[in-house]
Amino acid sequence: MEAQEALNAHLVLSHKIFLLTNPDVEDIDKVRLIDEVISSIKSDFMVSLYESLAGKGVIELDQSVLDSMRKSIDDELKKLDEKIADAEENLGESEVREAHLAKSLFYIRIGDKDKALEQLKLTETKTVAVGQKMDLVFYTLQVGLFDMDFDLISKSIDKAKNLFEEGGDWERKNRLKVYEGLYCMSTRDFKKAASLFLDSISTFTTYELFTYDTFIFYTVLTSIISLDRVSLKQKVVDAPEILTVIGKIPFLSEFMNSLYDCQYKSFFTAFAGLAEQVKFDRYLQRHFRYYMREVRTVVYSQFLESYKSVTIEAMAKAFGVTVEFIDLELSRFIAAGKLHCKIDKVAGVLETNRPDAKNALYQATIKQGDFLLNRIQKLSRVIDL
Repeated sequence: MEAQEALNAHLVLSHKIFLLTNPDVEDIDKVRLIDEVISSIKSDFMVSLYESLAGKGVIELDQSVLDSMRKSIDDELKKLDEKIADAEENLGESEVREAHLAKSLFYIRIGDKDKALEQLKLTETKTVAVGQKMDLVFYTLQVGLFDMDFDLISKSIDKAKNLFEEGGDWERKNRLKVYEGLYCMSTRDFKKAASLFLDSISTFTTYELFTYDTFIFYTVLTSIISLDRVSLKQKVVDAPEILTVIGKIPFLSEFMNSLYDCQYKSFFTAFAGLAEQVKFDRYLQRHFRYYMREVRTVVYSQFLESYKSVTIEAMAKAFGVTVEFIDLELSRFIAAGKLHCKIDKVAGVLETNRPDAKNALYQATIKQGDFLLNRIQKLSRVIDL
């Protein structure tokens, strides 16, 4: 549990560093963030991070602080190596593993990624129990999340799934779902992220990553652009676990309920407030523009679903925006193939032309059938030869 708290502090630190390098953050806030980041770096002797941030001009390097941290690291590593040697000479296999694990966690603490991963692998060779091997994978995942190493995260998730085939308890399996959901959300697979988060709502224990409120925030955001109205109602809007905390998160309740209740003017107000939270979120910021587009696609499609034709003025009024804004917005979405409608500029009317689902399925079946027949013909020629 102590290690989890330290790693949690590192993920908090990584978010502060993200805000420090975000041009949209106010300078007065950055002054406070610099003090907090330097304090965290000093307390955990994070030499490589200190040098890296100083090299980028984010903070100023103090040589005396650097020398002090290096001395502290050398002293601590000497103690850890002595404990490993003592355990190997005088104690059992369990104590040897614990000594190696302590060294792994120290490397994680000081932010030495390469040595931490190397030491974790060494610790794994001393580990027999599947549950303990899984814990090592979770440490590796947290190392990957600190600097958003998606390759390391992906490989670690695959490794964890292979370990679960050997055994493993449900608590760790449920924790892995949250890690995988966070990875999917960070790599723009919002549909899979929503599914994994929703599966974990009643069993959430992954507090080393984020609070339950933040987890609900991510769950609602990913679900809104991934689920249809019926599923959204059943799994999100009426979910008791979500209802208990959604009121604590600014704009989120209004965002979700106004969308479902078709209160589009209220939705746009909440949407603007929520956009700021997405912009300053470390995992979502890189997908900010994409997510904003997807949400607008959902809400515009929902509005147009009720009409065969509607005036642009009526739609603008419903959303509380100008006719010019709606005209420009819809033009972009129609051109991108996101909305199935056309604009009659002269009459000032939107005409929907929703595709026939059955006809589309029929056409897809014919196309796939032709492709299959061509493959069979080519194969038959090869066999005849």
